Amino acid sequence: MTSHRTLGHSGLQIAPLVLGGNVFGWTADQATSFRILDAFVAGGGNAIDTADGYSVWVPGHVGGESETIIGHWLRQRGRRDDVVIATKVGWEVNAKNKGLAKDYIIRAVEGSLKRLQTDYIDLYQSHKDDPTVPVTETLEAYDQLVRAGKVRVIGASNFTAQRLRESLEASAQHGLPRYETLQPLYNLYDRADFEQNLLPLVQEQHIGVIPYYGLAAGFLTGKYRSAADLQKSARGGGVGQKYLNEKGLRILAALDAVAARQQATPAQVALAWIIAQPGLTAPIASATSPDQVVELLQAAELQLSPDDLAQLAQAGTGEAQS
Repeated sequence: MTSHRTLGHSGLQIAPLVLGGNVFGWTADQATSFRILDAFVAGGGNAIDTADGYSVWVPGHVGGESETIIGHWLRQRGRRDDVVIATKVGWEVNAKNKGLAKDYIIRAVEGSLKRLQTDYIDLYQSHKDDPTVPVTETLEAYDQLVRAGKVRVIGASNFTAQRLRESLEASAQHGLPRYETLQPLYNLYDRADFEQNLLPLVQEQHIGVIPYYGLAAGFLTGKYRSAADLQKSARGGGVGQKYLNEKGLRILAALDAVAARQQATPAQVALAWIIAQPGLTAPIASATSPDQVVELLQAAELQLSPDDLAQLAQAGTGEAQS
């Protein structure tokens, strides 16, 4: 694995690819999840992202399923000191458990710690903004958790540039912990909002960026190329509605071309493109088998040429190829 990267000013060092835990307990059962986690750390990966809300969208699930599996793995493998555990709070787990109010965060962290079978969380993230709560109140909750040793570093996910800036200003003004990371939606297809609104801020403030949906829910692996392909997985329907269009197919064509030149897969190229972007720390990608993990980790070793990067970028913006 290539050299580690630092998350913001936090001192946390991570490999340039983060393993997404959203599939654990959903499309990967516990035994499969253990094999995926084993393959990830064996290949040099060290950062695992999850959330207390994974996977409430599955019928019969109540949230925390992913954290529970990761906790069992940490305990059985004795790997806690080897990995960076990132989880989140604030998503609507149920009607009474959601948002970023101080009392809720203080309560919710205890559930995550118990499920993860650890006494501290390396990176605790606001899963999405809560406009009903002042940013200072949320940061005060995190300050309490950091002082108690239950959280090392905090991050934000799905924040607008305005709300992220407000939070950073409140941290500086009141001497509270600041968001050292941002987890936005970002990939070869979904670029405009991050590049136009958030990238200047995170670069100015030296905030680490760990984008989710680096493979656009699997679309950029190339496995969805027609309406018939959408039946291949549980995510297919949503993928088709958003990505299976002229722009998406143009990006797949560019990925195919670069992958052929690089003797790589479209998924490896899509992640390597993110890793190469200025201001980006490490994309998050999930896998449903150990073989997929091995493939994804190789993206961190892939060196795309300037021509490769330009071809991929142009495909996503619709500019003519030179």
